Amino acid sequence: MNSAIPENLTREQLLRDPIRHIDITASNPIELLTQMRQMAYTARDLARAAEIYQTMLRDDQCSIILCLAGSLISAGLKKVVADLLQYNMVDCIVSTGANIVDQDFFEALGYRHYIAPEMLKSGMFDNQLRELHIDRIYDTLINEDELRKCDETILNIADTLDPRPYSSREFIRAMGAFLDEQGKGEGSIVHMAYRLDVPIFCPAFSDCSAGFGLVAHQHARQDAAKVTLDSAKDFLELTQLKIASPQTGLFMIGGGVPKNFTQDTVVAAEMLGKSVPMHKYAIQITVADVRDGALSSSTLKEASSWGKVDTTLEQMVYCEATLAMPLIAGYAYHSKTWQRRKPRRLNQRLEMASAR
Repeated sequence: MNSAIPENLTREQLLRDPIRHIDITASNPIELLTQMRQMAYTARDLARAAEIYQTMLRDDQCSIILCLAGSLISAGLKKVVADLLQYNMVDCIVSTGANIVDQDFFEALGYRHYIAPEMLKSGMFDNQLRELHIDRIYDTLINEDELRKCDETILNIADTLDPRPYSSREFIRAMGAFLDEQGKGEGSIVHMAYRLDVPIFCPAFSDCSAGFGLVAHQHARQDAAKVTLDSAKDFLELTQLKIASPQTGLFMIGGGVPKNFTQDTVVAAEMLGKSVPMHKYAIQITVADVRDGALSSSTLKEASSWGKVDTTLEQMVYCEATLAMPLIAGYAYHSKTWQRRKPRRLNQRLEMASAR
């Protein structure tokens, strides 16, 4: 079998059709999800998850934390997250670094992700893609040369900061300030969160383009003072938000580090001598199989055994994120419950705490 990419598929042709981000404001799924309530299996679970999210939005004591794992922004979900920010339906984001840096910040710099031809999904042509400086995420392509420029931009931002330890939230806020100063980032999650004072945490921040930029920054400084990332400060800051919030609700896409990091704030608060309630509301969208014992697939009921999540208003939805997230978010947007919510501006709270 010939495993060479056909000659007519040049680098320019492969990086031609950009991913388009779905717009939840354009289509109203309320009637669809209302009918799903009377169905079975994942349809009913999905409808219940949408109702639980609505309940979070109605609860004026609840701070909503959005957890993002997996390649979501590159898949076309950037505007969904941006709309949740713009319409005050999320108060804090905890994410993998790839979603925030390699994907959202990358696009804020003017670059794009591209639709891969069907034949590339098999992996047969990955060696040829590497030679063309094209990276593949299943059925999505990225220009590696542009990704390197994203790495360099992170390096440049680090070089402008006071050399000290930073939480990922503080560094991502500096990224938002950079976009603001440069007049870039229209529709960017990082930029919008900066303007709306919504904190973004990436607990494993070096595991993405940010890591490459920070490695270069530290290498150049050698023994001189340098910017470092303080993961314990991440944990402390998010725990401080948990302590300050009478109730919390989790909207989790995927699992992994963002899921566990956020759930653990209940236990961390107890270690600080603070009695806080478990996360009152929780939704998780995942395709992970519970049988392998992995964190991503552990159920929300299991989290209750650790004292992290209440089981009254929780829902697992076993569905791929690009299908389920726009439906739940679209249901919330078109229900307009968000119009009665007051912005939390949790970033201001953390900035004030750091200044003391």
